[in-house]
Amino acid sequence: MSRSWYSRFAKSASHFCGRPRVFAFAVAIILAWMVTGPLFDYSDTWQLVINTSTTIITFLMVFLIQNTQNRDTEAIQVKLDELIRATRGAHNALLDLEELEEESLDAFRKRYQALAGAARARLELGNDDTGTPEA
Repeated sequence: MSRSWYSRFAKSASHFCGRPRVFAFAVAIILAWMVTGPLFDYSDTWQLVINTSTTIITFLMVFLIQNTQNRDTEAIQVKLDELIRATRGAHNALLDLEELEEESLDAFRKRYQALAGAARARLELGNDDTGTPEA
């Protein structure tokens, strides 16, 4: 399966930027900027350099982080869907829940919150918390 150039770039860039050396480099740049303050008499240009630089980097990193987060979330959802599909007794209606409208998702959530509450009540009475609600 061929990935787009952007996906490859985003994954590589986010992997690279997450390294401790890159963080240390960013800290070093900030320290160098702070040390040069007196040399430039703390001028507006001196402040503008760091403000503009950090704004541009932050703006670009938001897109890289979002791309990585979207890809990771999608992969996790597919894996969860496969576990649901392959588990005997699991409800296939739970597949692809992230695509439902908020009202439908809330109905499922309330149903499972009620099941969790009932299970906790059984645990407090010393009963087991295994099996399926249908059993």
